Amino acid sequence: MAAKEPTPEEKATTHEEPAAAVEKNEESKEGAEESDIIDSEMSDKKEEEKEDKKEPEEKEVDAPADSRAKVKHVGLNLEDSTLNVMPTAGGRLLQTLSEGGMQFLLASVRANTGLRAGRYMFEARIVENLCPSKGASQGGQGDNRQPRQVVRLGFSTAGSSLFLGDGPNNCCFDSEGFFLNDKTRKKCGQKFIRDYTAAVLLNLDPASPNANTISLFVNGVRASQPQSLPEALVGKALFPTITYNNVSVEVNFGPACRAPLPFACRMVGDAAAADTEATKVVPSKGKHQVVFPIGLPEQGYFDWVDEFCEKNPCFTELSDRKIIEWASKSGVWRPKSQGVGSNDKPEAKLGVPALDDWSVRKVIAAVAPVLPRSYIVPELKSNLIAAERGKALKYFMPDDFERKAVVVMGEPSAASKERVQTLLLREKKDKIESEKKKKAQEEERKRLLELKKAKAEEAKKQKEAAQRKKEGKEEEAPADEKKEDEKKEEDVKMEEPEMKPELTEDEKKLWYRKLPLPDITETALSKSYASFTLPTKDEGFDAVAYEWQSEQDCAALMKSWILEKKLTQRAEDLVPGSDFKEKWTKWQKTLQEWRKRQSEFKDPAKRKALQAKKIEAAKKAVEEEKKSLLEAGSEDAAKELEDKAVKAAEPKEIDIEELDVFSVEDVMDVGNGEPLFANFAFEDWTLLSLRYELHLLLHSFKKDLNDPDRTNFGDKHFGYYYNKYFKKNWNLQQFVVKKFEDVLDYVKDTVTLGEGSFLKAQQAEEIGIETFVKLTEDHRRERERRVDAGDETAKLKFNRPAPPPSKPGAPPSKGGSSGKGGSSSYGNARGSSGGSSSYGSNSGSSYGSQKRTYSHAAPSYSSKAPRTGYSSEGYGSGNYGGYRR
Repeated sequence: MAAKEPTPEEKATTHEEPAAAVEKNEESKEGAEESDIIDSEMSDKKEEEKEDKKEPEEKEVDAPADSRAKVKHVGLNLEDSTLNVMPTAGGRLLQTLSEGGMQFLLASVRANTGLRAGRYMFEARIVENLCPSKGASQGGQGDNRQPRQVVRLGFSTAGSSLFLGDGPNNCCFDSEGFFLNDKTRKKCGQKFIRDYTAAVLLNLDPASPNANTISLFVNGVRASQPQSLPEALVGKALFPTITYNNVSVEVNFGPACRAPLPFACRMVGDAAAADTEATKVVPSKGKHQVVFPIGLPEQGYFDWVDEFCEKNPCFTELSDRKIIEWASKSGVWRPKSQGVGSNDKPEAKLGVPALDDWSVRKVIAAVAPVLPRSYIVPELKSNLIAAERGKALKYFMPDDFERKAVVVMGEPSAASKERVQTLLLREKKDKIESEKKKKAQEEERKRLLELKKAKAEEAKKQKEAAQRKKEGKEEEAPADEKKEDEKKEEDVKMEEPEMKPELTEDEKKLWYRKLPLPDITETALSKSYASFTLPTKDEGFDAVAYEWQSEQDCAALMKSWILEKKLTQRAEDLVPGSDFKEKWTKWQKTLQEWRKRQSEFKDPAKRKALQAKKIEAAKKAVEEEKKSLLEAGSEDAAKELEDKAVKAAEPKEIDIEELDVFSVEDVMDVGNGEPLFANFAFEDWTLLSLRYELHLLLHSFKKDLNDPDRTNFGDKHFGYYYNKYFKKNWNLQQFVVKKFEDVLDYVKDTVTLGEGSFLKAQQAEEIGIETFVKLTEDHRRERERRVDAGDETAKLKFNRPAPPPSKPGAPPSKGGSSGKGGSSSYGNARGSSGGSSSYGSNSGSSYGSQKRTYSHAAPSYSSKAPRTGYSSEGYGSGNYGGYRR
């Protein structure tokens, strides 16, 4: 067909060359053809949409007559339900608990009859919507959970998760019109609300076009297209399951339906017995059981509990960890970074006050004994304490439950060991798969990044080529362009050999598996382990079974375990006794008097006044006898008596250097008016106090704890007990040494480090406090002799604690003293009682670089408590201690 020539008007209106005009005409034809194709495709799509809008033809047909024997007693298996399922009206109406945190937890129950073949349905109807108070969430963000009213209807396999929508072994429709399986949730039907009758139909008939599907009907009308059963459910017995929250639901298994379908369909209650599988749990001896497992921390306790629950699915676990798992399956989100605690008592931190404060635990404790089912109560710490076991037993009446204690201690059974090995191997495999997945994701990220860069580079080249073409420039393709095209194919990477997880020889010898969390926190363990005992029938148990080892072996094991803990754990419940407080107060007062006496002796005027006071006291002592002599007329005898008393009070000539310090009777006056501690410097006063504190601490610990197995403690707990008794933190830096043993070397006449690094007192408990002055003076003289002999290492230079910052507006202290209750000696680095400091902790400011010179000012003492400070020069600035009265 000849091409149509352009009209004169077309020729007049175009300015293109003939060849260009022809090319444009060809392009117009191609555009028209493309437009026709697009219009045709859009028309086809519209036709398809019209067809889609048409109601599909119902493929289900009327159920044929069935003369086979019918199933009997179809209903709910209340032993296979959550604790908040409250059935009424003969099991046809399901209600739920809605207080104390239960309003946030899903309720779920499975039927006692499963389907293996045929086509059957069951119905449910929302009778009422509940609106319990939800309470304010932490942070004021509201509760973080699923919709307040939830209903899910579907099927699940026996022994799988009770909650529809949790895991691959169930599928369901929810009241919002979504189909749920495992982690998928898709919209496929209409909602059903209060007073609507929802029916779920399961078609397992292989002859049906809808074989292995599940469908939703609302008020007798199809509400969803048949949904294929997940592969995990095909060929298995499927049990009707109802999951709900904050609603009351009527459940109908038949045999008659409430809302007939467009075709005849039998109910589950009218199913042929051959098409069903029944589940029935018969409790032993006509009673349900409650099992209390007893084991030691970190010795396979919770692995045994998990193994028991796997073997006995009819038992319900009552524990805090299951409450948190329940909340998680109910849609209450728990941040991974929050909630630590232990396996026995995990921390909730779910953002819901009623769950975080464990109010739900009280509700469960109240309702569990009422429900006819068997329980396992894995309360690790409580089950080890007789008093706690007694409280737990009171909840479960002996007429309703067989109460049994099961002891799992010592070497596990062969089956338990094998299970531990399997779990360890699985952990390794999961770790390898996780690393492999992470690596693949990283490689994919790099690939996409490279692809993005390549596309950007290609776009840049195309833009530059278009610009050159526009400018009429032509550029030859690079010589290596073909080579680059040849390299477009992806390089085939060498596959890395798959790593097969294997257990090491040490892992194969393990009896117990280490879990991510401790079984019991250190604090809880240290407060309770001394009370751990094995159970007996006298406590109220119907039976006490020993799962792994005999009673005798378990008793020996527990005894040795407790003894080991006594030697390694802190006594958290230790309280300083009245005897300690009395001695500590007396020591502080005496120390204040000694400090004051040293200050007076160093001052010539005060020393002279002190001597005059002593002479006056001597005269006063003989005043009565002198008066008697004068009345008898013996004036010479009276004068001689007074002169003798005055002479005895006068200072004697004593060689202080040759004086045996341990022969001194009065440390306040060795005989010449000089106190034994006259030459004490800051370091000597520090060591004097340290001696008495360590002595008092060790003897008070033994008396207050009153445990023959724990008469002392190890050096690693010294700081804890030091703080507990003296209310100040221990600071090793004060003594300018690296190890605690080096400090003890200064006071080895009082305390030493014995076998197993346990502190041992060297002085008897009732020794006089003056003895510690004598020990300190003897040590000072020994150091002095060593220094004189040229041993510079004998010199001591302790770090002085810095005084606390003065209050705004307070007058400046004189001579470095900050007045009442302000100055510090070796104090708490964080300021314990009354702002004073003691030896101090490493946390807070360090004394190591806080040296200052103290003045000669007299010491100032708190009006409430004596706290003396030590100065190597003036002996007066600063206060001692960490106590105030």
